[in-house]
Amino acid sequence: MPDFSKRATKPELMDDFSLPSAEINPLLTGLELVNQYLGGYNIIFSALKTVSVQQNFCISDWGCGGGDVLRAIDKKFKNDNLILSGIDATPAAVAFANQKNTSPNISFVLADVLSAETKNLQADIVLSTLFTHHFLDDEWVLLIRKMLDCSKHAVVIDDLHRHWLPYYVIKILTKLTNSRLAQYDGPLSVLKGFKRKELEVLLQKAGINNYSIRWKWAFRWQIILYKN
Repeated sequence: MPDFSKRATKPELMDDFSLPSAEINPLLTGLELVNQYLGGYNIIFSALKTVSVQQNFCISDWGCGGGDVLRAIDKKFKNDNLILSGIDATPAAVAFANQKNTSPNISFVLADVLSAETKNLQADIVLSTLFTHHFLDDEWVLLIRKMLDCSKHAVVIDDLHRHWLPYYVIKILTKLTNSRLAQYDGPLSVLKGFKRKELEVLLQKAGINNYSIRWKWAFRWQIILYKN
């Protein structure tokens, strides 16, 4: 029986930046389907409307994976002339994102956001989807501070609520796939997710007070950090 009382600390297979395309591409395709059918895009859309995204805003997606979130934003806000940039540290993920992209408004950069210089990561809005749970608590605090430092307007985060129900659902569903990454990382990612109180404590450690945390279906947290 997994321990749901605290965050798991084991790394996911996906944390290996050298993963080949043959392994990561099916996983990125699966994550796109998860975001599409389990409300991931709507969490981001509603947050962008809450922070009043404006014409010609630059939005940077940290840990963008296959770039599906930026493609969805580009389609949803097609009249806003947004400048969309995705950043990921896995070469195969960036290659996949570039292959799938057909929009001139979207570009992708290969970089590790924790080690990259802040001046190279500036954007009006910094966002991430299913990304921050990959980091241990101390790293998470550093990451969130950097996200806020790099944003001119707000930070939007969509990540996992640690709960037994999504854990067992994902464990069953991934058994139907042939992907070792999905079968291992899927359930583990839920165990690396967050309880509300944990998020509040981590944000306090980061010195961030101006924020909102909302529970969203399906077992996601929508976190918005506002510039003071």
